[in-house]
Amino acid sequence: MLFDRDRARRRGPGRYQIKLRPNERALVGDLVAQLREQLLASTDDPAVRRLFPPAYPDDAERDAGYQVLTRDTLLEQRLAALDTVEQSLDGGELDESGMTAWMTTLNALRLVLGTRLDVDEEPPALDPSDPMAPAYAVYEFLGWLLSQVVDVLSADLPPAAES
Repeated sequence: MLFDRDRARRRGPGRYQIKLRPNERALVGDLVAQLREQLLASTDDPAVRRLFPPAYPDDAERDAGYQVLTRDTLLEQRLAALDTVEQSLDGGELDESGMTAWMTTLNALRLVLGTRLDVDEEPPALDPSDPMAPAYAVYEFLGWLLSQVVDVLSADLPPAAES
């Protein structure tokens, strides 16, 4: 198995922890810093634009109005989630809000990186010596970590209602 499934843990009802290895902590911290820098520089980069999807894709005028009303709030929420991830990289205990910030941030990182890599349903099979292999490995790692966060958070969901 490529990765051990032990990074995200449930510590009790509404209590969680993410314990990354030192190299993983450095990687996530660096990616978070890069995403923050990009968000503060411009939200118009095509890769970052995916984080601010259009509400009215077929009506540019209505969508521009929507973006004016919501973009700053969405940006503030994204930046707050990045702050939470940075502050909890050391493995401290998190509440549901903190875990949700991790989920949001990991998803955003994957969206941006996936857009830059032009990822579709299946990432290409790359030779390890391919210069793009490390970027795809990071993309896979983020997906693996995101999956763990979702699995751990879902443990606190109420059971599905029977139909």
